[in-house]
Amino acid sequence: MTDRRLLFASLLAPLLLMAGAPFGKFFRAQTTPAAPHLAKAERADEVCATQNFAFRHGEELTYKIYYNWNFVWMAAGEVTFRVIDEGDSYHLKVVGETYPSYDWFYKVRDYYDTWVDKETLLPFLSVRDLTEGSYTLYDRTEFDQARRRATSHRGRRKHLIKEHDTFSLSSCMHDMVSSIYYARNQPFEQMRPGTIFPVPVFMDKQEWPLKVAFEGTEEKKIKGLGRFRVYRFSPEVIAGYVFKEDTRLRVWATADDNRLPVLIETPLTVGYIKVVLKDYKNLRHPLKAAME
Repeated sequence: MTDRRLLFASLLAPLLLMAGAPFGKFFRAQTTPAAPHLAKAERADEVCATQNFAFRHGEELTYKIYYNWNFVWMAAGEVTFRVIDEGDSYHLKVVGETYPSYDWFYKVRDYYDTWVDKETLLPFLSVRDLTEGSYTLYDRTEFDQARRRATSHRGRRKHLIKEHDTFSLSSCMHDMVSSIYYARNQPFEQMRPGTIFPVPVFMDKQEWPLKVAFEGTEEKKIKGLGRFRVYRFSPEVIAGYVFKEDTRLRVWATADDNRLPVLIETPLTVGYIKVVLKDYKNLRHPLKAAME
């Protein structure tokens, strides 16, 4: 039987894989954590700088996730991404929950918080606090981008941390949340179909040097929102975890300066999922990609 934890963890995978992350989990908010008591290290090399034109403080994106198993579609839950301005950094908060109607199958309550430098969009602190059935994990990772290292503190709960490890990093390293906002700021209008760009991601004690293929521009109808002119991507996946060999993950994002992911589709080792944009607030730009 498929491990339920791995199965449910795969539900958000395509959204995070938009930027090359290997897999993701569902999220749920409680209170917003206080600003981290962590002095940022010397800035990373200038080559890591990323100009942010796609998002701003107050942006909020909500997605609805559907899972298909044995030809039956189930609305599994929602996930919301928020951007909070904290001076010279952004607090990227991913929150969500499974629906009560899905909780009987597998109840998940997770929290992700990432703080990134405004000039590079690289993380200097990443916190994951996960509860998925009987599985729990607390993971606080401090990134020193200038010295290319990450320090991870892990345990089943915040008060039960037992692992303290330091890892060497490649340059310009993201976590899986920051990678999405980094990808949204790429010059897709200058890319030709077939262009591939890398997004290095550090998570679960290792680097994932994954790639995203740009496939071009097209029109796409999004349920509840209308028709959009969109960019289409095919992020690289890791076969054998939740994906089959030769899996084609597809991501569509608005072809305007917002770069909003509006639809993600992919088959899994068991079942099929869709992630659909449900609502958006406080965008940095008017949504010009919407069509009549």
